Amino acid sequence: MTPIYQFFIFWFFLHFSEISADNNKNLIFKGCANQKFPDPTGVFSQNLKTLFTSLVSQSAQTSFASTTAGTDNATAVIGVFQCRGDLTAAQCYDCVSRTPKLVSKLCRGGGDDRNVVVAARVQLSGCYLRYEVSGFRQTSGTEMLYRVCGKKHSGDPGFSGKRDTAFGMAENGVKTGSSSSGVGGGGGGGGGGFYAGQYESVYVLGQCEGSLGNSDCGECVKDGFEKAKSECGDSISGQIYLHKCFVSYSYYSHGVPNISSLSDGEKRQHTERTIALVVGGVAVLGFVIVCLLVLKSAMKKKSKYDGY
Repeated sequence: MTPIYQFFIFWFFLHFSEISADNNKNLIFKGCANQKFPDPTGVFSQNLKTLFTSLVSQSAQTSFASTTAGTDNATAVIGVFQCRGDLTAAQCYDCVSRTPKLVSKLCRGGGDDRNVVVAARVQLSGCYLRYEVSGFRQTSGTEMLYRVCGKKHSGDPGFSGKRDTAFGMAENGVKTGSSSSGVGGGGGGGGGGFYAGQYESVYVLGQCEGSLGNSDCGECVKDGFEKAKSECGDSISGQIYLHKCFVSYSYYSHGVPNISSLSDGEKRQHTERTIALVVGGVAVLGFVIVCLLVLKSAMKKKSKYDGY
């Protein structure tokens, strides 16, 4: 099938999440093709539903998969999903299983009007799913789809050097899987196209689509960090989404929070304990205020009667 479609335009929805985010299902952005596929017989829509079912099923066993539904090139559809490298199988499945409905809602993918968008992508905090009709024009793996930059840094003269060192660690980490440390350094873990770690006060993360080899992954992540520097400048945080990889960084003036070593259950328990303490503190404060108001009212009444 000839690539007769134009590349789709992205409309962006932002919910920026830092490394402590527990919710992996926040919508980051969606991309919907301008063109729609005439589907009077419903074959394309059925292929799309079959594709979604297959991808969601596979997400329970693996963090990346690419598959095709349909045997006719005119109506076949290709799909990919990927989860963030630090998610468990259950978290991956939970994340991916939410994307088909979002595609339908946000892009009318698999709609009932006999016209379906020819390509779409939904990016959540912890995963993404994309599909395209067979023959849809491919784009460069390093084409930037979305970016968000935080506020400007607070004046640390060593910020740029720390950030660049962290970038270099991530670039090497996605290729080799090495954990790196050094003078004032932190640790990290990676390999298989994923790396997360820190250098001094900078936390950094990089991940490539599972179809990329180590060398191509390193180049994609390197390009992502170059775009982060050019697009975000002195911002203390940033996220850059390219077609085939994703990078992010965050600078913490008082040091990176020590949460990466906690399990998800421990993070939830920590959050629940914090909420319980806050709620409990508010309840106690409210009780004290009520008691003071009652006492104040009683004192006023006593003063009134004493005047007679």
